[in-house]
Amino acid sequence: MRNKISRRDVLKASAALAAGTVFASPARAAAPEPVAITSDLVAAATKEGKLVFYSSMDLPVGEKLGKAFEAAYPGITVQIERSGSERLFQRVAQEFDSNIHTADVVNSADASHFIRWKKSGWLMPFVPDDVAKHFPDNYRDPDGMAVTTRLWLSSIAYNTNLVKAEDAPKSFADLLDPKWMGKMVKGHPAYSGTIMTTTFQIVRELGWPYLEKLSKQRVMQVQSSTDPPKKLALGERAVMADGNEYGIVLLKEAGQPVEPVYPTEGTPTISGPTGIFATAPHPNGAKLFQAWLHTRKTQQFFVDFTGQHSVHAQVQPKAGRRKLSDIKLMKEDPASVEAMTEEIKTRYARLFRV
Repeated sequence: MRNKISRRDVLKASAALAAGTVFASPARAAAPEPVAITSDLVAAATKEGKLVFYSSMDLPVGEKLGKAFEAAYPGITVQIERSGSERLFQRVAQEFDSNIHTADVVNSADASHFIRWKKSGWLMPFVPDDVAKHFPDNYRDPDGMAVTTRLWLSSIAYNTNLVKAEDAPKSFADLLDPKWMGKMVKGHPAYSGTIMTTTFQIVRELGWPYLEKLSKQRVMQVQSSTDPPKKLALGERAVMADGNEYGIVLLKEAGQPVEPVYPTEGTPTISGPTGIFATAPHPNGAKLFQAWLHTRKTQQFFVDFTGQHSVHAQVQPKAGRRKLSDIKLMKEDPASVEAMTEEIKTRYARLFRV
């Protein structure tokens, strides 16, 4: 029997990208005026000379973005601190509790983190001009505290050298087949924001009994959502039970023997917002980076290079890749993820004994 954990309206489809609402509340009266990239802002940021970016992005992605920003604005260096979103969340909490303020800008793969940070008064209101003009309201905080920088999926996948297409799983239910015993890999919700959000959506749609059955399949447990695609490509496991789909897409485009599968029940959808901390040591550098990160040019570069998706209205999907509109998606619900985070960590650890 299905074990529902959210209200009925949570299951209704969203019109925007069929993915749901990340930032609720239509009121925008309190939002600051949009800010364009001006020579004065660049000069102020250059005078600071640095910014610190806390990110859950795969390190090569974050470093590529950092170098692109440094090339665009010589004299400003970007220090990237990368970790899994849940670990990043813990680090930020510990630093604020100790009155340590190192980070300027933060990006998380768990949108619920921004709910907590906003409640705590830790975020700076700032709306880049491109965000005001080209980003849907439901993908930016109504008070200007954060904006969705990237969207991606957590799919199933398989190694094409180890599994024939006709034998590959087509659904989450298929992963419970005894033939996949000891042949799967998945990420951990206590480390990865992607897997935290994925786990919530799977539990909402399929119930805890599904994960209980999956836990008996002797699944290889890794931390980050970036790890399962790599394990799959190396042939260490035949099937990926969860993990970032964009990793599979990029590996496939590079000639690796991997193939994504979009489950018939729907594919979990994840958004990665970015915000500026109110205590940013380099506030002008942070503002410039936030504005630059959400321009059409940077967003297009991000989509093309990382295999993820943008909600910027002027950005186009890269030719040859699946569009979100062609995939049945599960809906996001960051507020419910925030409410269930500790329960998910506890129950998951007990089921998978990790």
